[in-house]
Amino acid sequence: MSTTQQHVVEVTDSDFEEVVIEGSKSRPVIVDLWAEWSGPCKTLGPILEKVAGERDGAFLLAKLDVDSNPGIASALGAQSIPTVVAFRDGEPVTGFVGAYPETEVNRFVDSILPSEAEVIAEGAKAQEEAGDLEQAEQRYRDGLAADPDNKDAAIGLARILAERGEDDAAHDLVRPHLPDPGAERVEAVIRVRSWRTQPHGSMLDEAKALAGHGRWRDGLDGMMEALTDDRDAARAAMLDVFAVLGDEDPLVPDYRRKLTNALF
Repeated sequence: MSTTQQHVVEVTDSDFEEVVIEGSKSRPVIVDLWAEWSGPCKTLGPILEKVAGERDGAFLLAKLDVDSNPGIASALGAQSIPTVVAFRDGEPVTGFVGAYPETEVNRFVDSILPSEAEVIAEGAKAQEEAGDLEQAEQRYRDGLAADPDNKDAAIGLARILAERGEDDAAHDLVRPHLPDPGAERVEAVIRVRSWRTQPHGSMLDEAKALAGHGRWRDGLDGMMEALTDDRDAARAAMLDVFAVLGDEDPLVPDYRRKLTNALF
C-alpha cells in the first residue's frame, strides 16, 4: 500500500460517523465531497490525495461520493461540488468550495493542523496523566514559549501549579481562558482549597470546610441542607465541588440529581 493510499479512504453515509466524526478526535479529517461527473472534482481530487501523501498521516482524507451518499452531503449543506470540509475533535471547523490550486490546498491544510504549541501541550498532558509532573510542567512551559496564548498549555500548567498551591500563578494563567471548563476547574480547585482556612459559623461554612479537607460526601450533604438558608451560595459551592471532582466521580451525577430536585 502506498503512503497516499494509507491516508486516503472512501466513506459512506453508514460509516461517516465512525471514520470522520470519531476519527477526527485523534487527528484532523478532511472530507472531499465529489462526484464522478464533475470536472472540477477531477482536478481537485488528485491534489488533495497528493497533499495527503506528502503530509504522511498528519490528516486523513475522506472522499465521499455525493451521488451515492446524499444523506451526509445534505447534512453538510453541500450545494455545489467539490466541497471540502475539515473536522477536528468531532466537529466541522472550516472548509472551501471549488477546485483550489495546490498552493491554496496546502495553506488550507496548514490552517487545520495542530500548531507546534498544541502538539507540545498534547505531549505534556500525556506526561501529566502518567504522573511525570516535572516533565509535564516543563513541556507546558515550552508550549507557552511557542505560543503564549495557547489555551491547553496555559490550563495544563495552571493545573500543576494549583495542585501544589501556587494559586496566584495558576489564576493568572487561566484567567484569559475563562469560561473554558478546564480553566473553571482550576479556579474551583483554588476556591475549594481556600475553604480549609476560612472562618466557620454558618451551616454552609461548616460544609465547605468539610469539602475543603476532602470529605466530599459530608460536605455535599451539608451544602444540600444549607440550600434552605442560602440557596445561591450553597448551589455555587456545590458546583465548585462538582468541577473539582469531575463528571467521572460517581458522587457528581448523584448530587447533581439531588441539587436539581431541590431547586426545581
